[in-house]
Amino acid sequence: MPLFFRKKKPSDESQKRLEYQLCWSKEAGADDILDISTCELSEVPSSAFSICKVLQKKVFILHNNKLRSLVPKGCDISALATLKVLDLHDNMLCALPEDIGKLVSLQILNVERNCLKSLPDSFGNLRFLQTLNLKGNCLSELPTSVGSLSSLRTLDLSDNKITKLPQSLAYIRTLESFTLDAAMMTYPPAHVCTEGTESIQRFLCSELGEEYCSPSQYLLPVLENDCGKQSCDCWDGLEEAWQTKFSDYTRRKEQKQEEKLAFERHLEEKQREHTQLLLSNNSRKEGILNSVRQEQERLEQGVSQQQRAQEAERMLMLERVRQAEESISNRVSNMLRNSSRIRLEHLTAITQEETNSLRKREVAAAMQKMLSDSCAMSLLQEASDYRRQSLVSEAYRSKENLDRKFDSMLSLQALDKSKAIAQILQEEEMQKAAFQVLQLQKDAVHGYIRNQIKLIEGELMQLTKLEIKRRNLNAENLQEALVEQRTALSDFLQQLLKQRDQREQELQQILAEIELKSESNQQNYWMIQYQRLLDAKPVSLHVQEAGIEGDLVSLLSKLSAQHYLPILAHHRVTAEALRYMSSSDLRKLGINEVGIQKALLTWAQQHQPQAVHAHSTSTIQMPSPPLTPGTPVTPSAPSPVEGPGNSECVVCMETGSQVIFLPCGHVCCCQVCSNALLTCPLCRSNISQRIRLFHS
Repeated sequence: MPLFFRKKKPSDESQKRLEYQLCWSKEAGADDILDISTCELSEVPSSAFSICKVLQKKVFILHNNKLRSLVPKGCDISALATLKVLDLHDNMLCALPEDIGKLVSLQILNVERNCLKSLPDSFGNLRFLQTLNLKGNCLSELPTSVGSLSSLRTLDLSDNKITKLPQSLAYIRTLESFTLDAAMMTYPPAHVCTEGTESIQRFLCSELGEEYCSPSQYLLPVLENDCGKQSCDCWDGLEEAWQTKFSDYTRRKEQKQEEKLAFERHLEEKQREHTQLLLSNNSRKEGILNSVRQEQERLEQGVSQQQRAQEAERMLMLERVRQAEESISNRVSNMLRNSSRIRLEHLTAITQEETNSLRKREVAAAMQKMLSDSCAMSLLQEASDYRRQSLVSEAYRSKENLDRKFDSMLSLQALDKSKAIAQILQEEEMQKAAFQVLQLQKDAVHGYIRNQIKLIEGELMQLTKLEIKRRNLNAENLQEALVEQRTALSDFLQQLLKQRDQREQELQQILAEIELKSESNQQNYWMIQYQRLLDAKPVSLHVQEAGIEGDLVSLLSKLSAQHYLPILAHHRVTAEALRYMSSSDLRKLGINEVGIQKALLTWAQQHQPQAVHAHSTSTIQMPSPPLTPGTPVTPSAPSPVEGPGNSECVVCMETGSQVIFLPCGHVCCCQVCSNALLTCPLCRSNISQRIRLFHS
């Protein structure tokens, strides 16, 4: 962008026009007008000011130029003191001179379509200004000195940014025509501005506490002043013309007065009619409101009756549904008992040999599934056989190296022997690993801990999804409750993880003790232990457990306490016996968990003989027991958030959430993104542990 711009010179035609107008205005017979419009001027020539001052020009026309300022350097605006008309429209003026008030004789000022942003305070000194055109500028307010324009008759403020008028405009009593953008006005209100000049002046006068008077009462001094100035300028003034003008003015004034009286009479009649219409409208409105109120009361009574009828119908339907559910549950229980009896009969039909063969096939299949890597050993054996054959053939071909080949063959045989021993040891280790996996699966305490961990992981995922949804909706309510539930779940999850590790260590110790007791010369020791673990319960214990009531067995299964079935079966504990037992009695039997004790005693108190309540069965929902004494009940998360099963990762927004962050408990990242994080992306807390989720 260049730093300096050269002024664009006016065209030759514009220059000739300017020179012609300046020369012609100096002629002896020229009138009082100086017209240098449409000359492409960027500033007013100083010679024009000299001509206006010397020849006392009355009209100065400068429109359709490119003027940015009115007064050139070295000139004074007082040189234009004799002007009555100043036309500056369609220029580029940004401001008027601060001393424009020196143009005391100015009557018409036209600055339409310029760039004016404000008016100088000396504007109020233009006492004889009658027409002011400010249309199409950038004005945002008017100075209060505008109220001193005592002779102003026409004012145009349209196409500006003015929204408020100064109250001093009320002092301009001669204002007849006032043009502005009524829709943009805030003071006076828009509805006042749309009604015209008289409404605006009345509003401003009422704001100042002044009495409004018609402009016609103040025009005579202005006209007389105007006439006096014209008589001074035209010293040969015609007295008859002024008398004619005065008589015309008097006649127009009387005509205006008559029109005003007629308008006031018409206005009073309209006001009376409007009052009558308002009274009739109010009475009609009250009648309609009464009828609507009565209709609404009738509708409310009908709605209340309908609601009561629907409520009674709903209760009847619920009772029918409850009876249907009870009958269905009875049928289902009968079917289950029949199916279990049929299954037992079918199983007893199988011979002992078939049972042994089925058991062997199950064991072989399980061992084959866990030890599928043994095929690699056969490949190694084949490779060793091939290598041995190549060595033998090579020994036949070279007898002279027989001793060396024989030694190498012996070394290879020793290597093969070590490989075979390693294979046997590896098979034994794999059998041991299979036994360890089955032991973990059969362990009831470890299974209960796993189930609790899965439940807490699922509820932590639901809590995180709900918290993300509430955060996206900017819902602050229930946020603290969610945080408390998530904190309780994460603490309980850490405690369960510690208990799981402790249980695995206990099982490892048990496994080590079994290994020490194993016989060194016994083959397939771990496979035998695997089968013994599958057949852990003897037939006599199965018979004793069959004597336990089915409801008690289902309750212990629901509480994940199946490992207490042998204790109850051994002591012949029934529902009738439980009704007279206490927590100390159960503790003596070996049931130490407080939650399971309470659940058993509550079930025994609520349990009634089957003959009394055969027609109505109710399902008792017990809380999940804690694993050890003193462990709180597992907190319950809110209802799952509607949507897909897995929430997406908040980092990559592509895959589902797969990792739980501890200790905060948020489930919000996938496995790949979580490795690079040190703090939780939701709560910004430090991450001490990560738990991988495996979705089924």
